[in-house]
Amino acid sequence: MDTFVAAEIASQPEVWRQAAAAAQEHADLLPPAGARVAVVGCGTSWFMAQAYAARREELGLGETDAFVASEYPANRSYDLLIAITRSGTTTEVLDLLAQVKGRQRTLAIIGDPTSPGVSAADDVILLPFADEQSVVQTRYATAVLTLFRASLGEDLGSLFDDAANVVGWDVPAEVLARTQFTYLGRGMAYGLANEAALKLREAAVAWAESYPSMDWRHGPKAIQDENSAVVLLGEQPPKLAGEVESTGALVLQWDEDPQLTLIRCQKLAVALSLQKGFNPDQPRNLTRSIILEDA
Repeated sequence: MDTFVAAEIASQPEVWRQAAAAAQEHADLLPPAGARVAVVGCGTSWFMAQAYAARREELGLGETDAFVASEYPANRSYDLLIAITRSGTTTEVLDLLAQVKGRQRTLAIIGDPTSPGVSAADDVILLPFADEQSVVQTRYATAVLTLFRASLGEDLGSLFDDAANVVGWDVPAEVLARTQFTYLGRGMAYGLANEAALKLREAAVAWAESYPSMDWRHGPKAIQDENSAVVLLGEQPPKLAGEVESTGALVLQWDEDPQLTLIRCQKLAVALSLQKGFNPDQPRNLTRSIILEDA
């Protein structure tokens, strides 16, 4: 079956290049080193906020907090509040931008240039080239992360080249035979682990969990057995892979940037969805934009 989401996953190398160019074009809007920043979103956008916050702090570029939009602490004050929303219509994000208007500088990163979100923030960066037809987000999320990483001064040239190879990866049958999936990451990769698990739940209605790598040892490892696959994203603690293997679980790990491993996780979600007879473009109980009438 040809799907929108599969085509959008495959388009990521070129979309990432455009996102990096957008970071240069809008450098004056993105936070400078030392600025105190909050980043908000819902679902996938929140997980990209987590990844960016961890990476910015890891590089020593300033205090950065990530919040799900509905739980932003109203009494906090930052140099910049960044809101991520693909559709520009997400209720919680628009409500928050309205609440802080006039007392907090805001920047919205939006995929749809015709949406109400475009005028909701003080400034906006539009990424229409990364917008998607599918309900399940893939390339928009990673385009936003690429925009952020480029703004941090990372050299991403090899990432784009490597992504062109990873999008052609085929999911092994032994992975698709598993019924429980766990994703582990540290730093930026923890946000990506959360996103990877969400993709599997959305597209394939599968049992998927995610944890900080070290915290997996504090209870979650009890669910692992010969029916499990555990994906390790990014750099991991010594001996963790061996400990996972001792549970009987299949360990999946690649020596690569965790953003590349996220592509593999996206492809796994689509492949498992199709194997189970689902249409990944029409995930159960979900719509492309979450608009709450009585939020």
